[in-house]
Parts: sequence; structure tokens; C-alpha cells
Amino acid sequence: MKHLVTGGSGFVGNLVARRLLERGEDVRILDIWEDPSRPREIEYIEASVTDRERVREAMQGVDVVHHNAALVAQTAAGKRYFEVNVEGSRVVTEAAAKAGVQALIHTSSTSIFGAPDKMPITNDTPTLPFEPYGRSKLEGEHVVDEICAEHGIPLITIRPRATLGAGRLGIFQVLFEWIRDNRNVYVIGSGDIGFQFIHAADLMDFYMTALDLGRSGTYNVGTDEFGTLRGDLEKLIAYAGSTSKVVSLPVWPAVNALRVLYYMGLSPLVPWHYMTYHKACYFDVQPLLDLGWKPRYSNDAMLRESYDWFVANRDQQGGQSSASPHRAPLRQQVLRLVKRFS
Repeated sequence: MKHLVTGGSGFVGNLVARRLLERGEDVRILDIWEDPSRPREIEYIEASVTDRERVREAMQGVDVVHHNAALVAQTAAGKRYFEVNVEGSRVVTEAAAKAGVQALIHTSSTSIFGAPDKMPITNDTPTLPFEPYGRSKLEGEHVVDEICAEHGIPLITIRPRATLGAGRLGIFQVLFEWIRDNRNVYVIGSGDIGFQFIHAADLMDFYMTALDLGRSGTYNVGTDEFGTLRGDLEKLIAYAGSTSKVVSLPVWPAVNALRVLYYMGLSPLVPWHYMTYHKACYFDVQPLLDLGWKPRYSNDAMLRESYDWFVANRDQQGGQSSASPHRAPLRQQVLRLVKRFS
């Protein structure tokens, strides 16, 4: 079968494209930048999902569309979130409908739920995003749902928790670097909250399970083995042999300080980060387990593996450039000063 992966050079899209190739599928990606490590067997088309003509061309002969292209929270993109995450989703789904594709898989985000007080998150949890990224991802879901329903296209929507694994940088780079350098790491509040991640390999295992089942639906994906945020960070520090400590910050002074720093352009931590870091967040994954999927990685195991990759590849990260925020080092800005005195 012919597969089109939008955002195929990003962290998740790249994993999807490579896993499909491993399965012997014919894979084409569409992205605004080309991953230099892309296997030559994967066809690359340079274009934005907002370019209606190029998307139409890329859709020719395609059986299944994997829509991963998005501006992520870390980009602090403002109004451009809606240009790409909403209108780009409209362009892709309308082109898919005109091309007569057999199915569409859409990667969405935990951010559509905002910061609910009741855990675990299920498909019955109200969607109440509170910042532009989350609102754009929710509206993007609605656009894709409506077009697929109108044209009878089977639709699978996947909402992953924060994803870890080899090559994951972005916000996790800060955590790993500070632990490696024996600097204190900070949590807002006590940190004694349930906090769930998902390993990239487990995400891809479920993704392919959903693809093979061909069952339309919305799936919230996270590991089934996790502890508290503080506990998992302390385990990682012990594993790394670091002298770092987990230090609690008072909730509202910390949130308000980070808000001011963000709007002054001095901090890379966007509203999705500083408004949720003190809130429990985990999915009910029993519906996924009932389908026969079983994650291999706990929070503890995936943090260890991701940290080991970061340390082993630290010499290559300083000059690394990537158009994917999750695959590139983060500019720490004022956090660099905080680290110095941590």
C-alpha cells in the first residue's frame, strides 16, 4: 500500500515513516524540511500542509494518510498554530477525500484536555484547552472528524502522552543536561502527582496495532506503569549517579514568574508547560490493553534509556540543527542563568 506521512521528518512522523518502511510499505513523506538521515527508499516532498496544490500532488496514488504535521507547543507560534494545525489539517483531509484514500490516521495531543482535575483522562473527559496550541489541536480534530465523516473515510485519532526515546530532545534536553551536570531540577508544587509518559517504540506498536485493526476510533496512549513526577525524577537522578536534588517551588509564584518571563521572551517554557507541570496527567489505557497492546517501557525505563542516549550523543548536540523542535536542542534563555545558581 502507498502511505503519505505529513510531518514525516518530525519526531513522531519520522518514526511512523520508518516503521511503515520496515513493514515493506511504500512510503512518501511531506514536510518543510528534509531529514538528512532519511532512508532513500522513503520518497520526500518538500511542502507545507497549507500548500493546497502541493498537498494534492503528494496525495496521488495514496491509500492511507498519516497526518502528523503540526506546530507543537514548544514553537510558541501564536496565530500560526491555527494556520498549520487547523487549516493545514483541513487542506490535508480535503485532499485525502478527493483522492479517495482508504483511511486516515491523525496524531493529536493531550493538550486538548487542558488541565483536568479528575484522573484518569478518558474519551469522556471534557476537552477544555486553555492556550492557543491546545485550542488549535482540538479545532484541528474537529475539522478532520467532520470531513472524514462527510466522505466516509475511516478515521483513527491518536493522542499520545509526552513521548520519550532515542533522539528526543526539546524540553527533555534541559532535564537531562541539568542532571548530567549535577544541578538541581525543579518541580512546581510537591511533584507528588501521577505523571505518565509514552516510549516512542510503544507508541509505534500501538499505532500499527490500530492501523492493522482498521477500527475507527480515538485512542489515548500512555504507558501503564508510572509513578509520581517527583519519584520518577529522583529515580533518574539516582540512576545517573548525579548529586542533583528535586526542589519544589510554590505553585502560584512559580507559575506567575514563568508567565512573565515567557511574555518577555526570556523563557522557552510556554503556557502548556508552566500551567500543567504541577497537575497530575495520565490516561486510562485499559481500552488499549483490551485490544492486545502491551507497553514494554515504564516511565522509569524510558527516562533511563532517553538519558543514556542524550549522554552518549552529547558531543553531536551542540551544533545540531533541526526544523523539528522535539529533535533539536532547546535554547534555554533565562534557564541558563537559573542553572548556574542551581
